[in-house]
Amino acid sequence: MSNGRLRVLPLGGLGEIGKNMTVVEYDGRIVVVDTGLMFPAPDQLGIDLVLPDFTYLRERAEAVEAIVLTHAHEDHVGALPFVLRQLGRDLTVYGGPLTAAMVRSRLDEHRLRDVPVEDVLATQTFQAGPFSIEMVKMAHSIPDAFAVALTCELGTTLVTGDYKFDQTPVDGVPADVSRLADLGRDGLLLLCGDSTNADRPGMSPSESSVGPKLVEVFSRCKGRIVVTCFASNIHRVQQVVDAAGAVGRRVSLVGRSMRKNVNIGRMLGHIDIPEGMLVGPKEIEDHPDHRLVVLSTGSQGEPLSALRRMAHGDHPNVDLHDGDTVIFSATPIPGNERAVNETIDRIYRLGADVITPRDVPVHASGHGYAEELKLMVNLTRPRYVMPVHGDHRRLRLHGELAQAVGVGRERIFRGENGLPLDIDATGARFGEREQAGMIFVDGVDVGDIEDVALRDRRMLSADGIFIVVATISEQDGRSVVPPEIICRGVPFLDESDGFLAELRDAVNSSLARSADEEIREIDLLQNHLHDDVAEFVYERLRRRPMVLPVVVEV
Repeated sequence: MSNGRLRVLPLGGLGEIGKNMTVVEYDGRIVVVDTGLMFPAPDQLGIDLVLPDFTYLRERAEAVEAIVLTHAHEDHVGALPFVLRQLGRDLTVYGGPLTAAMVRSRLDEHRLRDVPVEDVLATQTFQAGPFSIEMVKMAHSIPDAFAVALTCELGTTLVTGDYKFDQTPVDGVPADVSRLADLGRDGLLLLCGDSTNADRPGMSPSESSVGPKLVEVFSRCKGRIVVTCFASNIHRVQQVVDAAGAVGRRVSLVGRSMRKNVNIGRMLGHIDIPEGMLVGPKEIEDHPDHRLVVLSTGSQGEPLSALRRMAHGDHPNVDLHDGDTVIFSATPIPGNERAVNETIDRIYRLGADVITPRDVPVHASGHGYAEELKLMVNLTRPRYVMPVHGDHRRLRLHGELAQAVGVGRERIFRGENGLPLDIDATGARFGEREQAGMIFVDGVDVGDIEDVALRDRRMLSADGIFIVVATISEQDGRSVVPPEIICRGVPFLDESDGFLAELRDAVNSSLARSADEEIREIDLLQNHLHDDVAEFVYERLRRRPMVLPVVVEV
Protein backbone atom coordinates (compact mmCIF):
# COMPACT_ATOMS: atom_id res chain seq x y z
CA MET A 1 0.00 0.00 0.00
CA SER A 2 1.39 3.40 -1.01
CA ASN A 3 2.09 6.10 1.57
CA GLY A 4 1.70 8.85 -1.02
CA ARG A 5 -1.16 11.31 -1.41
CA LEU A 6 -3.21 11.77 -4.57
CA ARG A 7 -4.75 15.20 -5.00
CA VAL A 8 -7.44 15.93 -7.60
CA LEU A 9 -8.08 19.66 -7.85
CA PRO A 10 -10.72 21.05 -10.23
CA LEU A 11 -9.80 24.57 -11.36
CA GLY A 12 -12.85 24.87 -13.65
CA GLY A 13 -15.97 23.03 -14.76
CA LEU A 14 -17.68 22.59 -11.38
CA GLY A 15 -20.71 24.75 -10.63
CA GLU A 16 -20.66 25.92 -14.25
CA ILE A 17 -20.76 24.71 -17.83
CA GLY A 18 -17.36 25.48 -19.35
CA LYS A 19 -13.65 26.15 -18.63
CA ASN A 20 -12.99 22.53 -17.68
CA MET A 21 -9.59 22.02 -16.07
CA THR A 22 -8.48 19.39 -13.56
CA VAL A 23 -5.15 19.07 -11.77
CA VAL A 24 -4.13 15.52 -10.84
CA GLU A 25 -1.17 15.53 -8.45
CA TYR A 26 0.78 12.74 -6.79
CA ASP A 27 3.81 13.24 -4.55
CA GLY A 28 4.20 16.80 -5.77
CA ARG A 29 4.15 16.01 -9.51
CA ILE A 30 1.27 17.28 -11.65
CA VAL A 31 -0.61 16.27 -14.79
CA VAL A 32 -3.26 18.69 -16.06
CA VAL A 33 -6.33 17.22 -17.77
CA ASP A 34 -7.97 19.75 -20.14
CA THR A 35 -7.52 23.52 -20.32
CA GLY A 36 -10.91 24.89 -21.30
CA LEU A 37 -12.43 28.33 -21.55
CA MET A 38 -15.89 29.81 -21.22
CA PHE A 39 -17.55 32.62 -23.12
CA PRO A 40 -18.49 35.72 -21.12
CA ALA A 41 -21.85 36.27 -19.46
CA PRO A 42 -23.92 39.29 -20.58
CA ASP A 43 -22.88 41.27 -17.49
CA GLN A 44 -19.15 40.74 -18.17
CA LEU A 45 -19.04 43.77 -20.42
CA GLY A 46 -16.18 44.03 -22.89
CA ILE A 47 -14.72 40.66 -21.86
CA ASP A 48 -13.82 38.37 -24.76
CA LEU A 49 -13.01 35.08 -23.03
CA VAL A 50 -13.13 33.64 -19.52
CA LEU A 51 -10.34 31.29 -18.43
CA PRO A 52 -9.82 29.26 -15.25
CA ASP A 53 -7.60 30.92 -12.64
CA PHE A 54 -4.53 28.70 -12.82
CA THR A 55 -2.47 30.49 -10.16
CA TYR A 56 -2.05 27.09 -8.47
CA LEU A 57 -0.22 25.83 -11.57
CA ARG A 58 1.77 29.01 -12.13
CA GLU A 59 3.14 28.73 -8.59
CA ARG A 60 4.11 25.10 -9.26
CA ALA A 61 5.16 25.38 -12.90
CA GLU A 62 8.25 23.19 -12.40
CA ALA A 63 6.08 20.37 -11.05
CA VAL A 64 3.82 20.15 -14.14
CA GLU A 65 4.75 17.04 -16.16
CA ALA A 66 2.22 17.19 -19.02
CA ILE A 67 -1.13 18.47 -20.27
CA VAL A 68 -3.57 15.83 -21.51
CA LEU A 69 -6.63 16.81 -23.58
CA THR A 70 -9.78 14.68 -23.72
CA HIS A 71 -11.12 16.21 -26.96
CA ALA A 72 -10.97 19.37 -29.07
CA HIS A 73 -13.97 21.39 -27.87
CA GLU A 74 -13.27 24.95 -26.74
CA ASP A 75 -14.51 24.30 -23.20
CA HIS A 76 -11.72 21.72 -22.90
CA VAL A 77 -8.83 23.13 -24.99
CA GLY A 78 -9.52 26.85 -25.55
CA ALA A 79 -7.32 28.14 -22.71
CA LEU A 80 -4.27 26.10 -23.74
CA PRO A 81 -2.29 28.93 -25.42
CA PHE A 82 -2.77 31.17 -22.38
CA VAL A 83 -1.81 28.40 -19.95
CA LEU A 84 1.36 27.55 -21.90
CA ARG A 85 2.42 31.21 -21.96
CA GLN A 86 1.77 31.72 -18.26
CA LEU A 87 3.57 28.56 -17.12
CA GLY A 88 6.65 29.85 -18.90
CA ARG A 89 8.19 26.51 -19.79
CA ASP A 90 7.94 23.88 -22.50
CA LEU A 91 5.37 21.20 -21.74
CA THR A 92 4.31 18.26 -23.85
CA VAL A 93 0.63 18.30 -24.78
CA TYR A 94 -1.10 14.96 -25.47
CA GLY A 95 -4.37 14.31 -27.31
CA GLY A 96 -6.04 12.19 -29.99
CA PRO A 97 -4.99 12.83 -33.61
CA LEU A 98 -7.87 15.23 -34.38
CA THR A 99 -7.44 17.03 -31.06
CA ALA A 100 -3.70 17.36 -31.67
CA ALA A 101 -4.24 18.70 -35.21
CA MET A 102 -6.77 21.31 -34.04
CA VAL A 103 -4.55 22.31 -31.12
CA ARG A 104 -1.52 22.71 -33.38
CA SER A 105 -3.57 25.02 -35.59
CA ARG A 106 -4.66 27.05 -32.56
CA LEU A 107 -1.11 27.29 -31.15
CA ASP A 108 0.12 28.36 -34.56
CA GLU A 109 -2.33 31.29 -34.49
CA HIS A 110 -0.86 32.27 -31.10
CA ARG A 111 2.71 31.88 -32.43
CA LEU A 112 3.45 28.97 -30.12
CA ARG A 113 4.80 26.77 -32.88
CA ASP A 114 7.54 25.09 -30.82
CA VAL A 115 5.22 23.45 -28.27
CA PRO A 116 5.45 19.64 -28.61
CA VAL A 117 1.97 18.19 -29.27
CA GLU A 118 1.86 14.39 -29.33
CA ASP A 119 -0.82 12.22 -30.98
CA VAL A 120 -2.09 9.43 -28.73
CA LEU A 121 -4.24 6.53 -29.93
CA ALA A 122 -6.82 4.51 -28.02
CA THR A 123 -5.33 2.05 -25.48
CA GLN A 124 -1.91 3.65 -25.93
CA THR A 125 -0.15 4.42 -22.64
CA PHE A 126 2.62 6.89 -21.84
CA GLN A 127 4.46 8.00 -18.74
CA ALA A 128 4.24 11.47 -17.19
CA GLY A 129 6.11 11.71 -13.91
CA PRO A 130 4.61 9.21 -11.44
CA PHE A 131 1.59 8.59 -13.67
CA SER A 132 1.03 5.94 -16.30
CA ILE A 133 -1.59 7.48 -18.57
CA GLU A 134 -3.99 5.66 -20.90
CA MET A 135 -6.50 7.11 -23.34
CA VAL A 136 -9.79 5.20 -23.36
CA LYS A 137 -11.95 5.67 -26.48
CA MET A 138 -15.28 7.38 -25.84
CA ALA A 139 -18.12 8.48 -28.12
CA HIS A 140 -18.96 12.19 -28.24
CA SER A 141 -20.01 14.79 -30.79
CA ILE A 142 -16.44 15.05 -32.09
CA PRO A 143 -14.07 12.27 -33.20
CA ASP A 144 -11.08 11.25 -31.09
CA ALA A 145 -12.79 11.86 -27.75
CA PHE A 146 -11.12 10.02 -24.88
CA ALA A 147 -11.40 9.41 -21.19
CA VAL A 148 -8.06 9.74 -19.41
CA ALA A 149 -6.98 7.02 -16.97
CA LEU A 150 -4.13 8.17 -14.71
CA THR A 151 -2.52 5.40 -12.68
CA CYS A 152 -0.12 6.02 -9.80
CA GLU A 153 0.99 3.82 -6.87
CA LEU A 154 -2.24 4.61 -5.02
CA GLY A 155 -4.56 3.56 -7.85
CA THR A 156 -6.26 4.77 -11.03
CA THR A 157 -8.22 7.97 -11.53
CA LEU A 158 -10.53 8.13 -14.56
CA VAL A 159 -11.47 11.56 -15.95
CA THR A 160 -14.22 10.73 -18.43
CA GLY A 161 -14.22 13.94 -20.46
CA ASP A 162 -17.48 14.37 -22.41
CA TYR A 163 -19.09 11.09 -23.40
CA LYS A 164 -22.19 9.13 -24.34
CA PHE A 165 -22.75 5.42 -24.95
CA ASP A 166 -23.75 5.71 -28.60
CA GLN A 167 -24.20 2.20 -30.01
CA THR A 168 -24.40 3.39 -33.63
CA PRO A 169 -21.96 6.31 -33.92
CA VAL A 170 -21.46 7.91 -37.33
CA ASP A 171 -17.84 6.76 -37.54
CA GLY A 172 -18.74 3.24 -36.37
CA VAL A 173 -16.39 3.39 -33.36
CA PRO A 174 -18.35 3.23 -30.07
CA ALA A 175 -17.00 3.81 -26.57
CA ASP A 176 -14.61 1.10 -25.39
CA VAL A 177 -17.01 -0.48 -22.91
CA SER A 178 -14.80 -3.55 -22.39
CA ARG A 179 -11.81 -1.42 -21.35
CA LEU A 180 -13.99 0.55 -18.91
CA ALA A 181 -15.14 -2.76 -17.43
CA ASP A 182 -11.50 -3.89 -17.16
CA LEU A 183 -10.69 -0.76 -15.18
CA GLY A 184 -13.62 -1.59 -12.91
CA ARG A 185 -12.43 -5.18 -12.39
CA ASP A 186 -8.89 -4.00 -11.64
CA GLY A 187 -10.28 -1.62 -9.00
CA LEU A 188 -10.83 2.01 -10.04
CA LEU A 189 -9.90 4.44 -7.28
CA LEU A 190 -11.76 7.59 -8.44
CA LEU A 191 -14.26 8.41 -11.18
CA CYS A 192 -14.52 12.06 -12.29
CA GLY A 193 -17.59 11.88 -14.52
CA ASP A 194 -19.35 14.22 -16.95
CA SER A 195 -22.58 15.55 -15.37
CA THR A 196 -23.95 17.66 -18.26
CA ASN A 197 -27.14 15.66 -18.85
CA ALA A 198 -27.62 14.21 -15.38
CA ASP A 199 -31.05 15.86 -15.37
CA ARG A 200 -32.29 14.05 -18.51
CA PRO A 201 -33.81 10.60 -17.99
CA GLY A 202 -33.16 7.57 -20.17
CA MET A 203 -30.55 7.20 -22.92
CA SER A 204 -29.46 9.89 -25.34
CA PRO A 205 -30.42 9.44 -29.02
CA SER A 206 -27.68 8.25 -31.35
CA GLU A 207 -25.84 10.81 -33.46
CA SER A 208 -26.67 8.67 -36.52
CA SER A 209 -30.39 9.34 -35.94
CA VAL A 210 -29.88 12.95 -37.02
CA GLY A 211 -28.96 12.17 -40.65
CA PRO A 212 -32.37 10.78 -41.74
CA LYS A 213 -34.13 13.72 -40.06
CA LEU A 214 -31.94 16.15 -41.98
CA VAL A 215 -32.81 14.40 -45.27
CA GLU A 216 -36.49 14.58 -44.34
CA VAL A 217 -36.33 18.32 -43.58
CA PHE A 218 -34.17 19.10 -46.62
CA SER A 219 -36.64 17.36 -48.94
CA ARG A 220 -39.44 19.68 -47.74
CA CYS A 221 -37.50 22.93 -48.25
CA LYS A 222 -38.11 24.76 -51.53
CA GLY A 223 -35.51 27.52 -51.19
CA ARG A 224 -32.01 27.83 -49.80
CA ILE A 225 -31.10 25.93 -46.62
CA VAL A 226 -28.74 27.29 -43.96
CA VAL A 227 -27.63 24.76 -41.32
CA THR A 228 -25.78 26.00 -38.25
CA CYS A 229 -23.93 23.72 -35.86
CA PHE A 230 -20.67 23.64 -33.91
CA ALA A 231 -17.74 23.88 -36.29
CA SER A 232 -16.05 21.07 -34.36
CA ASN A 233 -19.01 18.67 -34.75
CA ILE A 234 -17.33 16.76 -37.55
CA HIS A 235 -19.93 13.95 -37.59
CA ARG A 236 -22.75 16.47 -37.98
CA VAL A 237 -20.94 18.16 -40.86
CA GLN A 238 -20.65 14.77 -42.58
CA GLN A 239 -24.36 14.12 -42.12
CA VAL A 240 -25.27 17.55 -43.53
CA VAL A 241 -23.08 16.86 -46.57
CA ASP A 242 -24.68 13.41 -47.03
CA ALA A 243 -28.20 14.83 -46.66
CA ALA A 244 -27.44 17.59 -49.18
CA GLY A 245 -26.19 15.00 -51.66
CA ALA A 246 -29.32 12.90 -51.13
CA VAL A 247 -31.59 15.77 -52.24
CA GLY A 248 -29.34 17.00 -55.07
CA ARG A 249 -27.87 20.07 -53.39
CA ARG A 250 -24.33 21.37 -53.12
CA VAL A 251 -22.75 22.71 -49.90
CA SER A 252 -20.99 25.94 -49.02
CA LEU A 253 -18.93 26.26 -45.82
CA VAL A 254 -19.25 29.67 -44.16
CA GLY A 255 -17.24 30.79 -41.15
CA ARG A 256 -13.47 30.64 -40.65
CA SER A 257 -13.54 27.94 -37.96
CA MET A 258 -15.97 25.84 -40.02
CA ARG A 259 -13.66 25.85 -43.04
CA LYS A 260 -10.57 25.23 -40.93
CA ASN A 261 -12.03 22.31 -38.97
CA VAL A 262 -13.53 20.68 -42.08
CA ASN A 263 -10.11 20.86 -43.78
CA ILE A 264 -8.49 19.18 -40.76
CA GLY A 265 -11.28 16.56 -40.65
CA ARG A 266 -10.85 15.78 -44.36
CA MET A 267 -7.08 15.55 -43.99
CA LEU A 268 -7.46 12.96 -41.18
CA GLY A 269 -10.18 11.00 -43.00
CA HIS A 270 -13.07 11.90 -40.69
CA ILE A 271 -14.99 13.75 -43.43
CA ASP A 272 -15.63 12.60 -46.97
CA ILE A 273 -16.89 15.30 -49.34
CA PRO A 274 -17.35 14.23 -52.98
CA GLU A 275 -15.45 16.12 -55.67
CA GLY A 276 -17.40 19.10 -56.94
CA MET A 277 -19.75 19.16 -53.94
CA LEU A 278 -18.42 22.37 -52.37
CA VAL A 279 -19.36 25.88 -53.42
CA GLY A 280 -17.10 28.78 -52.44
CA PRO A 281 -18.64 31.46 -50.16
CA LYS A 282 -18.26 34.11 -52.88
CA GLU A 283 -20.28 31.95 -55.31
CA ILE A 284 -23.29 31.54 -52.99
CA GLU A 285 -25.41 34.36 -54.42
CA ASP A 286 -24.72 33.10 -57.97
CA HIS A 287 -26.01 29.60 -57.15
CA PRO A 288 -29.71 28.62 -57.43
CA ASP A 289 -31.32 28.72 -53.99
CA HIS A 290 -33.05 25.35 -54.37
CA ARG A 291 -29.73 23.66 -55.11
CA LEU A 292 -27.71 24.94 -52.14
CA VAL A 293 -27.07 24.18 -48.45
CA VAL A 294 -25.00 26.69 -46.48
CA LEU A 295 -23.21 25.18 -43.48
CA SER A 296 -22.47 27.95 -41.01
CA THR A 297 -21.02 28.72 -37.60
CA GLY A 298 -23.06 30.67 -35.07
CA SER A 299 -25.40 28.13 -33.45
CA GLN A 300 -24.82 29.80 -30.05
CA GLY A 301 -25.55 33.35 -31.22
CA GLU A 302 -21.88 34.35 -30.91
CA PRO A 303 -21.50 38.10 -31.66
CA LEU A 304 -19.06 37.82 -34.59
CA SER A 305 -20.18 34.46 -35.97
CA ALA A 306 -21.33 33.99 -39.56
CA LEU A 307 -24.99 33.34 -38.70
CA ARG A 308 -25.23 36.31 -36.34
CA ARG A 309 -23.91 38.54 -39.13
CA MET A 310 -26.44 37.04 -41.56
CA ALA A 311 -29.23 37.74 -39.06
CA HIS A 312 -28.12 41.38 -38.83
CA GLY A 313 -27.88 41.71 -42.60
CA ASP A 314 -24.15 42.44 -42.73
CA HIS A 315 -22.62 39.16 -43.96
CA PRO A 316 -20.57 39.72 -47.14
CA ASN A 317 -21.68 36.52 -48.88
CA VAL A 318 -25.10 35.48 -47.53
CA ASP A 319 -28.18 37.71 -47.70
CA LEU A 320 -31.05 35.97 -45.88
CA HIS A 321 -34.46 36.49 -47.48
CA ASP A 322 -37.95 35.03 -47.97
CA GLY A 323 -37.84 31.34 -48.85
CA ASP A 324 -34.65 30.57 -46.90
CA THR A 325 -34.82 28.00 -44.10
CA VAL A 326 -32.34 28.19 -41.22
CA ILE A 327 -31.87 24.93 -39.30
CA PHE A 328 -30.30 25.06 -35.82
CA SER A 329 -28.61 21.66 -35.51
CA ALA A 330 -27.53 22.40 -31.93
CA THR A 331 -29.09 23.39 -28.62
CA PRO A 332 -28.02 26.49 -26.67
CA ILE A 333 -25.33 26.02 -24.06
CA PRO A 334 -26.78 27.15 -20.71
CA GLY A 335 -26.31 30.93 -20.60
CA ASN A 336 -26.52 31.40 -24.38
CA GLU A 337 -30.30 31.15 -24.66
CA ARG A 338 -30.87 34.90 -24.92
CA ALA A 339 -28.32 35.40 -27.72
CA VAL A 340 -29.75 32.42 -29.65
CA ASN A 341 -33.33 33.68 -29.28
CA GLU A 342 -32.33 37.16 -30.46
CA THR A 343 -30.65 35.65 -33.53
CA ILE A 344 -33.73 33.53 -34.32
CA ASP A 345 -36.01 36.55 -33.99
CA ARG A 346 -33.89 38.60 -36.37
CA ILE A 347 -33.90 35.75 -38.91
CA TYR A 348 -37.71 35.73 -38.82
CA ARG A 349 -37.67 39.49 -39.28
CA LEU A 350 -35.74 39.02 -42.54
CA GLY A 351 -38.46 36.65 -43.80
CA ALA A 352 -36.65 33.32 -43.46
CA ASP A 353 -38.04 30.28 -41.61
CA VAL A 354 -36.31 28.66 -38.64
CA ILE A 355 -36.25 25.02 -37.55
CA THR A 356 -34.81 24.08 -34.15
CA PRO A 357 -34.46 20.75 -32.32
CA ARG A 358 -37.73 21.60 -30.56
CA ASP A 359 -39.50 21.34 -33.92
CA VAL A 360 -37.66 18.35 -35.44
CA PRO A 361 -34.96 16.16 -33.82
CA VAL A 362 -32.14 17.61 -35.96
CA HIS A 363 -29.69 17.48 -33.05
CA ALA A 364 -28.43 14.77 -30.71
CA SER A 365 -26.53 15.69 -27.59
CA GLY A 366 -22.95 14.49 -27.26
CA HIS A 367 -23.44 13.98 -23.51
CA GLY A 368 -24.98 10.88 -21.97
CA TYR A 369 -28.30 10.96 -20.15
CA ALA A 370 -29.00 9.62 -16.66
CA GLU A 371 -29.00 5.91 -17.62
CA GLU A 372 -25.64 6.31 -19.35
CA LEU A 373 -24.16 7.95 -16.27
CA LYS A 374 -25.41 4.99 -14.23
CA LEU A 375 -23.87 2.62 -16.78
CA MET A 376 -20.50 4.35 -16.44
CA VAL A 377 -20.56 3.89 -12.65
CA ASN A 378 -21.64 0.25 -12.98
CA LEU A 379 -18.91 -0.51 -15.52
CA THR A 380 -16.05 1.15 -13.63
CA ARG A 381 -17.19 0.36 -10.06
CA PRO A 382 -15.13 3.19 -8.53
CA ARG A 383 -14.26 3.41 -4.85
CA TYR A 384 -14.90 7.16 -4.94
CA VAL A 385 -16.96 9.36 -7.27
CA MET A 386 -16.52 13.07 -7.90
CA PRO A 387 -19.05 14.49 -10.39
CA VAL A 388 -17.55 17.16 -12.67
CA HIS A 389 -18.54 19.17 -15.75
CA GLY A 390 -21.86 20.66 -14.65
CA ASP A 391 -23.61 23.29 -12.59
CA HIS A 392 -24.37 22.59 -8.92
CA ARG A 393 -27.77 21.07 -9.72
CA ARG A 394 -26.33 18.57 -12.18
CA LEU A 395 -23.42 17.69 -9.89
CA ARG A 396 -25.92 16.87 -7.16
CA LEU A 397 -28.09 14.82 -9.50
CA HIS A 398 -25.05 12.90 -10.73
CA GLY A 399 -24.14 12.10 -7.13
CA GLU A 400 -27.68 10.81 -6.54
CA LEU A 401 -27.43 8.61 -9.66
CA ALA A 402 -24.17 7.11 -8.36
CA GLN A 403 -25.83 6.49 -5.01
CA ALA A 404 -28.78 4.80 -6.75
CA VAL A 405 -26.46 2.20 -8.31
CA GLY A 406 -24.73 1.32 -5.07
CA VAL A 407 -22.01 3.88 -4.34
CA GLY A 408 -22.15 4.80 -0.65
CA ARG A 409 -23.05 8.39 0.10
CA GLU A 410 -19.83 8.85 2.08
CA ARG A 411 -17.84 7.91 -1.05
CA ILE A 412 -19.43 10.58 -3.28
CA PHE A 413 -17.71 13.97 -3.20
CA ARG A 414 -19.62 16.90 -4.63
CA GLY A 415 -16.89 19.48 -5.02
CA GLU A 416 -16.29 23.02 -6.18
CA ASN A 417 -13.61 24.76 -8.19
CA GLY A 418 -10.57 25.17 -5.96
CA LEU A 419 -11.61 22.46 -3.48
CA PRO A 420 -9.09 19.59 -3.71
CA LEU A 421 -10.00 15.98 -3.06
CA ASP A 422 -7.11 14.35 -1.21
CA ILE A 423 -6.84 10.55 -1.24
CA ASP A 424 -4.35 8.40 0.62
CA ALA A 425 -4.21 4.91 2.09
CA THR A 426 -6.55 5.91 4.91
CA GLY A 427 -9.34 7.28 2.72
CA ALA A 428 -10.54 10.38 0.87
CA ARG A 429 -11.45 13.86 2.12
CA PHE A 430 -11.61 17.42 0.90
CA GLY A 431 -8.45 19.42 1.58
CA GLU A 432 -7.94 23.11 2.22
CA ARG A 433 -9.36 25.34 -0.46
CA GLU A 434 -6.94 26.62 -3.11
CA GLN A 435 -7.23 29.75 -5.23
CA ALA A 436 -9.64 29.28 -8.12
CA GLY A 437 -11.91 31.54 -10.08
CA MET A 438 -11.78 33.39 -13.37
CA ILE A 439 -9.15 35.06 -15.52
CA PHE A 440 -10.52 37.42 -18.15
CA VAL A 441 -9.21 38.00 -21.66
CA ASP A 442 -10.03 41.57 -22.65
CA GLY A 443 -8.69 42.27 -26.14
CA VAL A 444 -5.03 41.28 -25.95
CA ASP A 445 -4.78 41.63 -22.17
CA VAL A 446 -5.01 38.61 -19.91
CA GLY A 447 -5.57 39.03 -16.21
CA ASP A 448 -7.89 39.36 -13.28
CA ILE A 449 -10.18 42.21 -14.30
CA GLU A 450 -10.98 43.71 -10.92
CA ASP A 451 -14.60 43.80 -9.83
CA VAL A 452 -14.40 47.59 -9.86
CA ALA A 453 -13.62 47.59 -13.59
CA LEU A 454 -16.65 45.44 -14.42
CA ARG A 455 -18.78 47.51 -12.05
CA ASP A 456 -17.70 50.67 -13.87
CA ARG A 457 -18.58 49.11 -17.22
CA ARG A 458 -22.02 48.10 -15.97
CA MET A 459 -22.57 51.63 -14.65
CA LEU A 460 -21.53 53.15 -17.97
CA SER A 461 -23.82 50.80 -19.89
CA ALA A 462 -26.79 51.53 -17.63
CA ASP A 463 -26.61 55.26 -16.76
CA GLY A 464 -23.83 56.83 -18.82
CA ILE A 465 -21.08 59.22 -17.73
CA PHE A 466 -20.65 62.88 -16.71
CA ILE A 467 -17.22 64.47 -17.14
CA VAL A 468 -16.91 67.74 -15.23
CA VAL A 469 -13.89 69.94 -16.00
CA ALA A 470 -13.43 72.80 -13.50
CA THR A 471 -10.71 75.45 -13.75
CA ILE A 472 -9.86 77.18 -10.45
CA SER A 473 -7.55 79.95 -9.34
CA GLU A 474 -4.27 78.91 -7.76
CA GLN A 475 -4.62 81.81 -5.29
CA ASP A 476 -8.10 81.37 -3.81
CA GLY A 477 -9.36 78.06 -5.27
CA ARG A 478 -12.43 79.64 -6.85
CA SER A 479 -13.74 78.94 -10.34
CA VAL A 480 -12.22 81.26 -12.95
CA VAL A 481 -14.24 80.13 -16.00
CA PRO A 482 -17.60 78.35 -16.26
CA PRO A 483 -17.14 74.61 -15.73
CA GLU A 484 -17.26 72.41 -18.83
CA ILE A 485 -19.68 69.47 -18.63
CA ILE A 486 -19.55 66.56 -21.06
CA CYS A 487 -22.16 63.80 -20.83
CA ARG A 488 -22.44 60.59 -22.81
CA GLY A 489 -25.12 57.91 -22.64
CA VAL A 490 -27.19 59.64 -19.93
CA PRO A 491 -30.86 58.73 -20.48
CA PHE A 492 -33.70 61.28 -20.40
CA LEU A 493 -31.30 64.23 -20.25
CA ASP A 494 -33.06 66.02 -23.12
CA GLU A 495 -36.28 66.00 -21.11
CA SER A 496 -34.69 67.95 -18.23
CA ASP A 497 -34.92 71.61 -19.29
CA GLY A 498 -32.19 73.77 -17.82
CA PHE A 499 -30.52 70.79 -16.16
CA LEU A 500 -26.99 71.50 -17.43
CA ALA A 501 -27.19 75.16 -16.34
CA GLU A 502 -28.28 74.08 -12.87
CA LEU A 503 -25.50 71.47 -12.79
CA ARG A 504 -22.92 74.19 -13.58
CA ASP A 505 -24.30 76.20 -10.66
CA ALA A 506 -23.99 73.14 -8.43
CA VAL A 507 -20.35 72.67 -9.53
CA ASN A 508 -19.58 76.32 -8.76
CA SER A 509 -21.25 76.01 -5.35
CA SER A 510 -19.20 72.90 -4.55
CA LEU A 511 -15.97 74.66 -5.54
CA ALA A 512 -16.92 77.73 -3.50
CA ARG A 513 -17.54 75.61 -0.38
CA SER A 514 -14.15 73.95 -0.81
CA ALA A 515 -12.53 77.37 -1.24
CA ASP A 516 -14.22 78.64 1.94
CA GLU A 517 -12.87 75.60 3.78
CA GLU A 518 -9.41 76.36 2.28
CA ILE A 519 -9.12 72.96 0.63
CA ARG A 520 -6.27 73.09 -1.92
CA GLU A 521 -5.31 69.44 -2.54
CA ILE A 522 -6.49 68.50 -6.07
CA ASP A 523 -7.41 64.90 -5.08
CA LEU A 524 -9.56 66.13 -2.20
CA LEU A 525 -11.20 68.79 -4.36
CA GLN A 526 -12.08 66.16 -6.97
CA ASN A 527 -13.53 63.83 -4.31
CA HIS A 528 -15.78 66.58 -2.94
CA LEU A 529 -16.82 67.62 -6.44
CA HIS A 530 -17.60 63.99 -7.34
CA ASP A 531 -19.85 63.54 -4.30
CA ASP A 532 -21.69 66.84 -4.80
CA VAL A 533 -22.29 66.26 -8.52
CA ALA A 534 -23.41 62.64 -7.99
CA GLU A 535 -25.87 63.75 -5.29
CA PHE A 536 -27.27 66.55 -7.47
CA VAL A 537 -27.70 64.26 -10.51
CA TYR A 538 -29.44 61.57 -8.47
CA GLU A 539 -31.85 64.08 -6.90
CA ARG A 540 -32.79 65.44 -10.33
CA LEU A 541 -32.65 62.34 -12.59
CA ARG A 542 -32.88 59.43 -10.16
CA ARG A 543 -29.90 57.95 -11.99
CA ARG A 544 -26.38 57.06 -10.89
CA PRO A 545 -24.13 57.73 -13.89
CA MET A 546 -20.37 57.62 -13.53
CA VAL A 547 -19.03 61.03 -12.54
CA LEU A 548 -15.48 61.93 -13.58
CA PRO A 549 -14.36 65.27 -12.07
CA VAL A 550 -11.25 66.98 -13.44
CA VAL A 551 -9.91 70.03 -11.53
CA VAL A 552 -7.24 72.22 -13.16
CA GLU A 553 -5.39 75.05 -11.37
CA VAL A 554 -4.30 78.17 -13.27
